[in-house]
Amino acid sequence: MMIIAGYRLRSIAIVLLIAALAPANAQGLQSSETVDKIVGSDVKAEEARASADADKVIAAIEKTGENISTVRKTSRLDKVDIVFLSDAAISEGGPPPEIDAKVKEHEAEVAQLRQEIEGNAMLYHAIDSRQVLLRDVLAVDFDGTNGIVIYAAAKPAQ
Repeated sequence: MMIIAGYRLRSIAIVLLIAALAPANAQGLQSSETVDKIVGSDVKAEEARASADADKVIAAIEKTGENISTVRKTSRLDKVDIVFLSDAAISEGGPPPEIDAKVKEHEAEVAQLRQEIEGNAMLYHAIDSRQVLLRDVLAVDFDGTNGIVIYAAAKPAQ
């Protein structure tokens, strides 16, 4: 009887070990369905020229200090828009002088904003789903209707 009980325990242990070592069939974070569940809404992207939207981007950069705490507290948004400022990408020479000067003026706040976005799963996965690097985020702007616009000095992924 003792031999049978010992055999059963070993069998159970082996089955549990195999189950623990088997690869999980989890859905990847690159899946748009998964990203939509994390973000809670569609992530929309558009391409714009930094030179044409300079006033909007500069205004958003100037509000970075107050937007940092809003990013930290944000857990649900109805709309996430990512604006790719293609002509401001590093490969294009970086942001236009007026935007670059404003980023440098608010350098510490922009760095802190990027850290807060990285710590916010919803926003981080929104930008990651569009292959935006944190270093490319220039500013965010909350639109007052439970939406956010994220300005990125990057080109959209092809």
